[in-house]
Amino acid sequence: MHYLITGGAGFIGSNYAARLLARGEQVTIYDNLSRGGAPRNLTWLRERFGADAFRLVEGDVRDAALLTATVREADVVVHLAAQVAVTTSVARPRLDFEINALGTFNVLEAARLSPRRPFVLYASTNKVYGGMENVAVVEEATRYRYADLPHGVPETQPLDFHSPYGCSKGTGDQYVRDYARIYGIPTVVFRQSCIYGTRQWGVEDQGWVAWFVIAAVTGKPITIYGDGKQVRDVLFVDDLLDAYDAAIARREAIAGEVFNIGGGPTHTIAIWREFGPLLERLLGREIPVTYGEWRPGDQKVYVSDIRKAQQMLGWQPQIGVEEGVQRLTAWVQEQFG
Repeated sequence: MHYLITGGAGFIGSNYAARLLARGEQVTIYDNLSRGGAPRNLTWLRERFGADAFRLVEGDVRDAALLTATVREADVVVHLAAQVAVTTSVARPRLDFEINALGTFNVLEAARLSPRRPFVLYASTNKVYGGMENVAVVEEATRYRYADLPHGVPETQPLDFHSPYGCSKGTGDQYVRDYARIYGIPTVVFRQSCIYGTRQWGVEDQGWVAWFVIAAVTGKPITIYGDGKQVRDVLFVDDLLDAYDAAIARREAIAGEVFNIGGGPTHTIAIWREFGPLLERLLGREIPVTYGEWRPGDQKVYVSDIRKAQQMLGWQPQIGVEEGVQRLTAWVQEQFG
């Protein structure tokens, strides 16, 4: 099959491109190369598979004409291109809307106009559930936990788009779902939790796991916003790509479905009160941090209920938190010396 990956030079996209190329698939990467790590990821792909192993289209998802022409050649569209930072969305809400909401609409229209009727996999976010202020949380020594959601947040949790980023990604989320109902385009929505792994060039306001590791290795200052007890379910990128493969293999059967994709209750960690000691153990030294005020809308807990994906996709995470963080740390040390 011919795979088109929007945002294919990014963290998740370059990892998926490498997986597809390794098994001989035809791959087109569509990316505007605006992210700092994009050139490095492309160089890595070319060194590993050859300069002509994939097609690169340097383009923006806001360019509807170029996107439509490119999608016409694809059997599968993995839509990862996005504006990914909540802070940027607050500062530049129009830019955020145009990339995330309009860009996703352009992808869907391109798929609708294509004679190939491609399958569209959309990387949404758990931020579509908002702050979930009505969900009871219990404070423990090193972490918070849900009082009444032992399996985590299900897909039936009411949507509550919070922040321009939540609104723009949520708009795309609902458009992708509805294009399956109204136009019969086979689509699936993955509401992804904290994804981490190699080739993630994390920064402070996006990709917190990688950012903490990179900052610790390179001696950059780390600020913890809140008390560090906030809990997230984390998923290593290889496990995410297994979920992509499982969905694509079942694309007709799952058309129109929405899945929470994350580590689930067995792959959780408090962002500093537990992650900090793990990282200090891996690096063999103390890591100084400072604390700042809570960020608006920050969830004390987010854990995905992944039982629907387990049942319908036959998928579940395989890489434990400590193993995944060890892999990421080794990669960061290799990159930054």
